[in-house]
Amino acid sequence: MKIAINQNLCIGCALCTSLAEEVFEMKGDKAQPVKGTDLTNKKNYKKAKEAEQSCPVGAIKVFG
Repeated sequence: MKIAINQNLCIGCALCTSLAEEVFEMKGDKAQPVKGTDLTNKKNYKKAKEAEQSCPVGAIKVFG
């Protein structure tokens, strides 16, 4: 499973980090996935999907 964040679309609102701090972090003014995040963990996957659906600009894609 993989997370991709389109850095051109990301507006740095940090909604994803507030919904899933285990999965996303801010790097400067843009969000990025936390390295080594285990998306096979159902809790992390569920939070990642919630962030994907909540992103106001659709910058997050969760694959798998």
